[in-house]
Amino acid sequence: MVVLPTELARTSVLVEDQKIAAIDPAIQTTADEVVQAEGLHLMPGVIDDQVHFRDPGLTQKEDLSTASRACAKGGVTTFLEMPNTNPTTTSVEALHAKLELAAGKSLVNYGFYIGATPDNLAELQAAERTPGIKIFIGSSTGNLLVDGQDDLERIFAETTLPICAHCEDETTIRENAKRYEGTTDIRDHSRIRDHQAAMIATKRALDLAKRHQHRFHVLHLSTGAETELLADHDNLITAEVCPHHLFFNVGDYPRLGSLVQMNPSIKGPEDNATLWQALLDGRIQVIATDHAPHTLQEKQQPYPQSPSGIPAVENSLALMLNEVTRGRCTISQVARWMCEAPALVWDMVDKGRIEVGYAADLVLVDLQKTATVLNEEQVTKCGWSSWHGQKLTGWPVCTWVLGNAVFRNGEFDTSRFGSEVAFDHSRPGYWAN
Repeated sequence: MVVLPTELARTSVLVEDQKIAAIDPAIQTTADEVVQAEGLHLMPGVIDDQVHFRDPGLTQKEDLSTASRACAKGGVTTFLEMPNTNPTTTSVEALHAKLELAAGKSLVNYGFYIGATPDNLAELQAAERTPGIKIFIGSSTGNLLVDGQDDLERIFAETTLPICAHCEDETTIRENAKRYEGTTDIRDHSRIRDHQAAMIATKRALDLAKRHQHRFHVLHLSTGAETELLADHDNLITAEVCPHHLFFNVGDYPRLGSLVQMNPSIKGPEDNATLWQALLDGRIQVIATDHAPHTLQEKQQPYPQSPSGIPAVENSLALMLNEVTRGRCTISQVARWMCEAPALVWDMVDKGRIEVGYAADLVLVDLQKTATVLNEEQVTKCGWSSWHGQKLTGWPVCTWVLGNAVFRNGEFDTSRFGSEVAFDHSRPGYWAN
């Protein structure tokens, strides 16, 4: 069964020269290799538009080699990586250095955002070969915090690349942190990074985008209230949600502790339900992971020394396929949220669909396969998952990047690497498609 843009079809797909050459080719067509996939589903490869792969500078947690293997195992054929590495990706030179690094290390396709600072406007204006600009409106490292109104106005007014942002209000967080000063209770993380911190920053960013008519993507929504702001998208605004904000809530702190500590923080079960509904009704378009690994030793420090962030690229597709088997959504919806929509949001050329002429980035999934997420089987360098011990039904079993099988039968083929993603920002954008 092939997950096509408008239907599921029992058919065959022909791949040639890294592209999808035909769908339902003539029966007499010959090929160098035939993959028999009876009982399985063929999807477009997943595009994860928000990851932190820690390379360069923080490679004790993750690097582009281990992270891209985790992608391949998880059915992710393209990733877009955030700029808070060491050094930060805040110049064209640093952006090109990262692209060069990935060319020799990544099994899957790659792209890198350029990060905004209060004083790098010229670099943002000159940047090419990037999906867009990342702004940290709160929760930043190094010089990446941009919360001054004049700085934000200038970036939205005087740049042309699409913008995405981490939306948590730094002033609110700092005031809440003073209120809980000295706490060692992990549950206070969600009280410090509360609903108000998210709402204030998201409202602020949406106002900037609308006034300056600048394409804007809201990263990792964590509250149900934020989804109400998205009803009037003004043909400019898209949004995403992460698995941890769909599946975890404050009730999981006693069981998992800092293993579900992240920014934005997890919220209440009512937020889980509202985020799911917004995904189903189209107010949220994209599912991404915000894969942000730390070593277990780092995570097991007492709060608040424990860092925020969890790994997820290895299991995100399986988590969503498990929801397909539970009847909560369809495999076509999963392909829309995880494959086609991110390609449209970020103007990726020939990505996200099984269609003639598109790149042969594909994943074969078995909706009948049941397996348990186990720390000891994780490929990510950090070697753990917040979903450790959870049984899931529906798993990727083979992943192709540009027609090359990079993961099959539990094994990796490292003889070829993926390639840089091409972006066409002259396209009219997500809502025109």
